[in-house]
Amino acid sequence: MHYWFTHPKVKELLPLAKSSAVRGIASRFSSPRIFMGSAVLPEGPVMGPNAVAAFGEKCPKKKAFIETDAFGKISAATVAKALEANGFQTTIWDKAAPEAPLDNVAEAVRSMMVFEPDLIIAVGGGSVIDGAKGAWVLYERPDITDLGMVSPFLPLGLRKKAVFAAIPTTSGTGSECTAALVAHDTKSHRKIPIMNADLLPDFAVLVPEFTMTMPPKLTAGTGLDVLAHAMDCILVGGGNEMTDALAVAATEAAFTYLPRAYKNGEDKEARYQMIVAASMAGMAFGQSGVSLTHSFGHSVGSLFNIHHGVAVGLFIPYAFQFYRSVTDRYLPLCKALEVKKPSKEESLKNLIKKFRDLCAMLDVPLAIKDLGISKNDFETKMKDLMLYTMEDVETYLSPRPMTEQECEQILRHAYEGKDIDF
Repeated sequence: MHYWFTHPKVKELLPLAKSSAVRGIASRFSSPRIFMGSAVLPEGPVMGPNAVAAFGEKCPKKKAFIETDAFGKISAATVAKALEANGFQTTIWDKAAPEAPLDNVAEAVRSMMVFEPDLIIAVGGGSVIDGAKGAWVLYERPDITDLGMVSPFLPLGLRKKAVFAAIPTTSGTGSECTAALVAHDTKSHRKIPIMNADLLPDFAVLVPEFTMTMPPKLTAGTGLDVLAHAMDCILVGGGNEMTDALAVAATEAAFTYLPRAYKNGEDKEARYQMIVAASMAGMAFGQSGVSLTHSFGHSVGSLFNIHHGVAVGLFIPYAFQFYRSVTDRYLPLCKALEVKKPSKEESLKNLIKKFRDLCAMLDVPLAIKDLGISKNDFETKMKDLMLYTMEDVETYLSPRPMTEQECEQILRHAYEGKDIDF
């Protein structure tokens, strides 16, 4: 199969675009307009920030297409009620599928074409937001027949028909604040990352109450996604002072509030801090990039049907150990988490231990074999695991280039839960 990221020129240009040399010459920072808190979706006049009023400023037709899934229907109904109280016509499409399969995205587009909205709102987790982004592209650009070939280097020219708002119901992907989406090609069992500056939502609305129904297991998985974004993007080094600061802040918040949210889903402060942390991490990695946590996580997650956050979180220790011979950019994280020691080696060792202790607290495995994947199944899919990891766009951003042999070694070490010592 061919995708935009399998083109040889992409492999050459993307690492250069994210290099520290380019970072020193020119950099940028982009963000949606963000509304945070319990009262940002009012049904009537209100003092303070009002997301619905902001939507109305951009939407003359006031026709809102709300995409969600079966789990987000109650939150979507709340959003629709607020919109309708402020003069919007709404429709709720609640058929979004996990992992944003390409055929499900196409189904959403067909409904959009019938309704003809000027506002598209995704209410749900990362899969819902990513699927809605994909549908938005095809709604605006019916000439595009293959999402997998959308280039990050060519403007899409969106917003001629509709603007986009994202309202997360999980605290993980940060997709509400990124110019990217990850779709799932079910035919090849492969995650398809798509990046383009036009994909950055116009609005992100963070309502902590919408995340309070997440069960502990989902809370843990999405929280690990926050940490994979925040921690890995600093070592990739393609961001700037603003993204680095957000990444450190998101890491601190996750270590502090994720255990609280996991233990008590109705802890409103913890839920609020985690949804903000997810968006901070989204803005950070969306402009800096992430690498091996996600390229390995995409491959393992798609081939073995493992939750995305769990899959990428599992690879944090292995990626950091592989990077350590070429970078010490993990030291700001060590300082923030109060595990920094006189030597870099001891600091990294303490950082990994602190992360593993957190995973133990969340009852999350840190070896592939402990995810219920048999040795035989693992060996049978090794060839595809290596191919998908090596071709994943995130691998191109690794601060330490990885060979096929090293890729296989990392996978085998991660299967057994062994430290990377090469």
